[in-house]
Amino acid sequence: MKKKVKLAVFVSGGGTNLQALIDAQASGIISNGEIKLVISSNPGAYALVRAEKAGIPASVVDKKLCKSQTEFENKLSEELEKHGIELIVLAGFMCILSERFTRLYDRRIINVHPSLIPSFCGKGFYGIRVHEAALQKGVKVTGATVHFVNEIPDGGEIIMQKAVSVRDGDTPELLQKRVMRLAEWKILPAAVEKVCAEIAEKQR
Repeated sequence: MKKKVKLAVFVSGGGTNLQALIDAQASGIISNGEIKLVISSNPGAYALVRAEKAGIPASVVDKKLCKSQTEFENKLSEELEKHGIELIVLAGFMCILSERFTRLYDRRIINVHPSLIPSFCGKGFYGIRVHEAALQKGVKVTGATVHFVNEIPDGGEIIMQKAVSVRDGDTPELLQKRVMRLAEWKILPAAVEKVCAEIAEKQR
């Protein structure tokens, strides 16, 4: 039986991307990795309920209760080490990670962003704000990007992208839902499997 790469998913909210990963694991789209841990920065995140339903260990590392970024990241690292995590997936994680942390896990952290990077990305571009900016600009095509995480917000190497059409009459909420359904929920599991397969290959 092949050894699976141990995954941690970092969340802060509803956990729809976490659900997409759980479903992809159940259906065999993700076969080289296995979600071993969910970490939430928010004790009230619905993503924790999703983890519990799927039987995945979960913990809360609440940034508001930490005195510094270093304390916050040390607590994250402790949880990761406890579970032997090899790849971190940011799925709606609303905390910026420092250069110190991202260097510790070089090419071992991936993130999904709801636009076609380099458009509508970087500091201040997250959640619904990304779709508001896309509509204000009048773009006809948007989408999602999965990328490696480094010290620059949304600045790491791109792994996968998928385009989604913007329609007349779109609101930020409508566009957000379409980008999730047609892009994020498709390319995030595919990118996770791709990176896990590469890690597993190196370990053989």
